[in-house]
Amino acid sequence: MSLYTASQQDGGRVQGVDVRAQGRSELATGKTRSVTSFVPPQLLVLLSALSMQVGAAFATRVFAIVGTNGAVFLRVGFAAIFLVLLWRPRLRGYTFADYISAVLFGLAIVCMNAFFYAAIARIPLGMAVTLEFVGPLGVSLASSRRLLDICWVALAACGILLLAPIGGVVIDPLGALLALLAGACWAAYILLNVRVGRSFPGGIGLALGMSVGALAFLPFGLPSVLAAWRNPTVWLVGIGIALFSTVLPFSFEVEALRRLPARVFGILMSLEPGVAALVGWLLLGENIGWRGLVAMVLIVLASGGVSLGDRRV
Repeated sequence: MSLYTASQQDGGRVQGVDVRAQGRSELATGKTRSVTSFVPPQLLVLLSALSMQVGAAFATRVFAIVGTNGAVFLRVGFAAIFLVLLWRPRLRGYTFADYISAVLFGLAIVCMNAFFYAAIARIPLGMAVTLEFVGPLGVSLASSRRLLDICWVALAACGILLLAPIGGVVIDPLGALLALLAGACWAAYILLNVRVGRSFPGGIGLALGMSVGALAFLPFGLPSVLAAWRNPTVWLVGIGIALFSTVLPFSFEVEALRRLPARVFGILMSLEPGVAALVGWLLLGENIGWRGLVAMVLIVLASGGVSLGDRRV
């Protein structure tokens, strides 16, 4: 679940940056580089998108057992454990403002996941990812001053309208709204990620944020998980969600970003709604229909157009 061009304040000047270059580059390790050094970076980006959406498909397998809240808690909780073990963050030596940023960052992460999982419980995965893309696309466009980007806004707006439950098309309006809310949280994640990245070295900010998110969601997700704690499927799927949706894609992306311009990376990641639709069709038997397909194409083109036109990165 995830775009990719965002805005970063640098000395009062807005610069185009890659969202995942900011947030996910924090997971780089020497082992990742040695394992993936022989894989083309373009393929790593596509593998990242595929891993992310396979993780989302895994999550739907436990919705009937622990609900969407339980699935969110499993993902964020196991991801927090992996990240804390990897980075072993220290809690001292930071300002009060730094801690507030980390808390808000964690809340943005868990809310983004909660809304997204609630959305894919109601609408197809490809459609949910397409609508979720509106958040980061909006952040990217908000920092732009190019006239051409108005065309990309119009294109994305047309895609959203195509997904409206009108004209006899049956689309769960609550599911669509939840996907848009996930996109809004994604936009908040992007903006907060810039602040956290400046305050905490390496992946410490991400580890702290994920931990905050897991703790904040504890009252909502833990009861459902404990009710099914004897079911090994719950724990295996939970670990799989964390690995496929967090650890693997973040690692693939950071290696790709070492060898690709951020602009090219953003264009490739614009294909993620298409990857989500393919995974939803293959693993979940979902069909987004012709209107969903056209909407996905329009939003993908808008996202790719923004990245392609940004010559600053």
